[in-house]
Amino acid sequence: MRVLVVEDEQLLADAVATGLRREAMAVDVVYDGQAALDRVAVNDYDVVVLDRDLPLVHGDDVCRKIVEEGLPTRVLMLTASGDISDRVEGLELGADDYLPKPFAFSELVARVRALGRRATTPLPPVLERAGISLDPGRREVLRDGKPVALAPKEFAVLEVLMRSNGAVVSAEQLLEKAWDEHTDPFTNVVRVTVMTLRRKLGEPPVIITVPGSGYRI
Repeated sequence: MRVLVVEDEQLLADAVATGLRREAMAVDVVYDGQAALDRVAVNDYDVVVLDRDLPLVHGDDVCRKIVEEGLPTRVLMLTASGDISDRVEGLELGADDYLPKPFAFSELVARVRALGRRATTPLPPVLERAGISLDPGRREVLRDGKPVALAPKEFAVLEVLMRSNGAVVSAEQLLEKAWDEHTDPFTNVVRVTVMTLRRKLGEPPVIITVPGSGYRI
């Protein structure tokens, strides 16, 4: 899952991003509304975690722009105010969910995951295919009923492949969904991660390479 965190309090923004990365999400961070609009224009995000009170461009205007563009991106709006009127106003702008500060990080993760499921074709919370069971909420993977320990990026790649429901996923798509914008697009990190993931999932292999196209399960 690809997430953009937009928050002008840099310590909070960086802490949220670090926590979400530990949950096997690819996370970009910006600290003002204009930078958020710039990122959304060039990257395909599943969820934008959007602070309302932002410099340069207000969070309300960022939300409006995302809605006007008809993007599948879901918006989780943050604000220091917990007043019902503020929540209603944020939702009327087109935000998909609303979370007042301070918030429990576990609740933020749960809401981001729920919105991520809504950003694509609806899928069950636990993904199953070819003897593999993947539970994003629990960060748990089973192969034929036996647990498989995966690193965060391996988990993220497997989740993208599982969500494709058997369709081919290109290396570029995996790079877009499982890594952030600072990753070198010419690196072989996708190939290496898929190779390690294959080994950990065991025999018989379930990740198929489609020459010239990408990978599928």
